[in-house]
Amino acid sequence: MTELLLTTGDGFEGYSVKEYLGIISGEAILGSNFLKGITASVTNVSEQDMAKVEKAREDAEKRLIKAAKKKKADAILGVQTIYTTFEGGSFGAIITGTAVTLEEIPKPPKKITKELVVMNYYERLVPRPVKVFLEGENGDVRMRVLFFNYNKDDIQAVRASVELTNVYDERLVIKDVDFVFEKGNVSQIESGAVSAPISENDVLLLKEAKVIISKYATPRALYACNDTPINVSMSAHRLESLKQKKGIDAVEKYQTDGMIWTCNCGHVNEAGTDECVVCGRKHDDIKIVTTFNYEEMIDRMKEKEYVIEIKDVLMDYIKSIDTKYRLQLLEIMESGLQYEKTRGNMKDTVIEKVEKVFEEEGH
Repeated sequence: MTELLLTTGDGFEGYSVKEYLGIISGEAILGSNFLKGITASVTNVSEQDMAKVEKAREDAEKRLIKAAKKKKADAILGVQTIYTTFEGGSFGAIITGTAVTLEEIPKPPKKITKELVVMNYYERLVPRPVKVFLEGENGDVRMRVLFFNYNKDDIQAVRASVELTNVYDERLVIKDVDFVFEKGNVSQIESGAVSAPISENDVLLLKEAKVIISKYATPRALYACNDTPINVSMSAHRLESLKQKKGIDAVEKYQTDGMIWTCNCGHVNEAGTDECVVCGRKHDDIKIVTTFNYEEMIDRMKEKEYVIEIKDVLMDYIKSIDTKYRLQLLEIMESGLQYEKTRGNMKDTVIEKVEKVFEEEGH
């Protein structure tokens, strides 16, 4: 260490004591006449007298530091200052402490993590990839995938290609990755980590993922997956919100035309079916009465450029919106209009807030 450290405490943040070198002290003495002068007029101690006391303390500290350096110490712990009288009536300062050597506590390596929802799915009862996890440390990036296992088959391994998309809509495909599982006979199975050929900076830029399965293995057999995966129709943000409310395997909002109904898992069932063929969700448990299609309104808003135009779209739907949301939506629009005057285009921020109003209420 380049500079000797002092503290009244017992240590320094980021360092541990390597060796205790013993108690040391430094002292500085003022003449006896000084003390007599102080006691003669204790109610009116001059600044000059106080400066002498401080000078004595500083001199004592310098001697303390000199003693520590002689012992080749890095620091002095438990520093205490005592003002006292010496033999013969002299007055002075004594500073004590414990000389130590220090060593820096290694900082844990900085980890970079990213969690991505999978933007595609398979209708059949194959392991369904739902989340991709990436973790970077010391220049090495590792990847794991969480699958939903509808049949609770004892899945040993899945071979799949992973397509990663960043904020610039650039795509990187990592082909034929083998994901292996320690326990594959439960509903949610998470693979072990495998190396990913991307940089830690690339991880920070990622926004979504797709997983294309080619085959998977169980103790009984090896299965090929020749199906074409279905792309999720909503944004990653809305998909994440849907999963939080409807389950980790959810990929679609419930809808029906009276003849068929689409389950949250994405499977299309016949109207008379009481439960989903793929995931087993009960029709009566998930069906809803939709009085207002806010997604259609959002899609129209996205076609506009400025908040004033987005507000016009809202006004086209305002009579169909439940009264408990109207004031909140109008406040969002007015706030967006004000900010747009000073901060520039607020389109994306306003649309995100509108989406949140409906999604947080469980629509």
